[in-house]
Amino acid sequence: MCAQPVPDRLIPPPGGFRAEDLDRLPVPPRTELLDGSLFPAGPRKASLGVLLDVLVRGLRSCAPPEYRVRRQMTVTLGPHQRPEPDLMLVQASAVDEEQTDFAPASVVLAAEIVSPESVDRDRVRKPQLYAEAGIPHFWRIEKKNGDPVVYVYELDPATNRYIPSGLHRNRLKVDLPYSVDIDLTEYRRL
Repeated sequence: MCAQPVPDRLIPPPGGFRAEDLDRLPVPPRTELLDGSLFPAGPRKASLGVLLDVLVRGLRSCAPPEYRVRRQMTVTLGPHQRPEPDLMLVQASAVDEEQTDFAPASVVLAAEIVSPESVDRDRVRKPQLYAEAGIPHFWRIEKKNGDPVVYVYELDPATNRYIPSGLHRNRLKVDLPYSVDIDLTEYRRL
């Protein structure tokens, strides 16, 4: 089988792609822009999709009216940065039916479920970008021995870096950004 040529419109321009390019390029869903480069997401394992559903449902069930939970939306962090967190908690006032992204000031929490093809991006680069943009909370979700582990971080405003504030197995129970109590083992029953 011969490799298919890359269409000219997908060859990065000098300086890389820009945030607004994601809205006009023929890219697959769940494609994000980091440092001017496009990263289409690979297929998601069923268990990670179910885990994401559990987290979204848990966050929505107790969300105060000023917040909305969103997934498969990007956040524009700069001219060459438009990542797509696996889920976000955003200000309700920032939500409209036509948008394709959010401004970082509207995002209260960005969460990433680490998959094999995105380990470095999800553990290092994306949290760095979210912190520099001032997003107050970050969760990184990984599977250890088949079970989910949620690493919870809060933004240190003095350094614009995340500091660890919790590690959760089986149950995610936090008070910030609002009171949340999610049974992480539920994903095994779905």
